[in-house]
Amino acid sequence: MALSTSVKPISSVNLSEHRRGLGSKFSYPNPVQFHGLNISSRSPKPFTTTAFFFNKSKQAEPVTPKPTKVQELHVYELNERDRSSPAVLKLSQKPVNSLGDLVPFTNKLYSGDLQKRVGITAGLCLLIQHVPEKKGDRYEAIYSFYFGDYGHLAVQGPYLTYEDTYLAVTGGSGIFEGAYGQVKLHQIIFPMKLFYTFYLKGIPDLPAELLGNPVPPSPAVEPSAAAKATEPHATIPNFTK
Repeated sequence: MALSTSVKPISSVNLSEHRRGLGSKFSYPNPVQFHGLNISSRSPKPFTTTAFFFNKSKQAEPVTPKPTKVQELHVYELNERDRSSPAVLKLSQKPVNSLGDLVPFTNKLYSGDLQKRVGITAGLCLLIQHVPEKKGDRYEAIYSFYFGDYGHLAVQGPYLTYEDTYLAVTGGSGIFEGAYGQVKLHQIIFPMKLFYTFYLKGIPDLPAELLGNPVPPSPAVEPSAAAKATEPHATIPNFTK
């Protein structure tokens, strides 16, 4: 079925009046010219693209780089049989040294020139492998070197009873804070006498009393009588006991 509709034309007069009504409701105090980009704004602080892209905040102060020079530090570790060290814990329960055995230890530390008592070592060795052809053992060692008021150095790495090794310096405290590098462990008489050469980075210059000329390592080396007796002039400040 077809539907018939009738459309009435809109009066041009009414349309003009409608447009004038809209204009009165949305009038602006100042004309807006879009083609000339003359757009008025009531913002008290005009926004500019220059301020958006180039108004940078204050730059952070530059970080002082860590010292990178290598400093050598020499010390002797001596077992004088007066600290009940080492203690061997046979967790493997086997007659020969085997994986799992633990060896806690602590020994005395002397300066490289053997003129000053500087502190102690303290740590733990974990037996990794018995090496019969070398008549020795391989350990993983985790221990610290204590230097009284100066702080301490922490190391970790291989400890072989039959040859020299290098361990990593993993950090420190006091004057050694931020230290890194490595230390050479020289076995003189296992486990009684050891000589260490630290190659340290990342720290300020070491104090002179820790840097005496080292005595060449040999089975006959001994600390001075004054250092062994811990006389005041032969120790560092509050040396670790």
